[in-house]
Amino acid sequence: MNTAMTKEELAGILDQAVQDVTERTAGVRLQQGNQSPGEDLCTVQITFDKGFRTSLTLCADTELLCRMACNSFHEESVSPEDLEEFSKEYFNVLCGRIAGAMYQATKIPAHFDPPEFYHGRYEPEGREVQFVLTYSDDCSGGAQLIHHVPRSNEGGAD
Repeated sequence: MNTAMTKEELAGILDQAVQDVTERTAGVRLQQGNQSPGEDLCTVQITFDKGFRTSLTLCADTELLCRMACNSFHEESVSPEDLEEFSKEYFNVLCGRIAGAMYQATKIPAHFDPPEFYHGRYEPEGREVQFVLTYSDDCSGGAQLIHHVPRSNEGGAD
């Protein structure tokens, strides 16, 4: 993703996918803004291991993810296990949508491993941030979708 198109084109694809998938799967409307996640957050992360040498990380307020999970499961509350399961499945759907859009734009097939879930903020090793898309919802929940590329000093090694 880091050389197949401009950063702006990629950001547009990511933004469209985030807004569409979040509203369809979790009934939450996200809009770009300045509301960074707070201290109580979770991270879901994937690395593209075929097609592109990048990774995506979603850091979001735990409360926002819980609200999304409750909407998706039609429940009033969710367990920590349900929150993790929802977060990984939501991010898997989101990244699948992104991979499909990237294929349409570049004709490069992509593959990624199953998402990994972390309590707190997680930064993938050997990667640097290329750009961050910041979102908020109507209840002041914050989320960031972070696009990572291999560190430039890595010399092409993974």
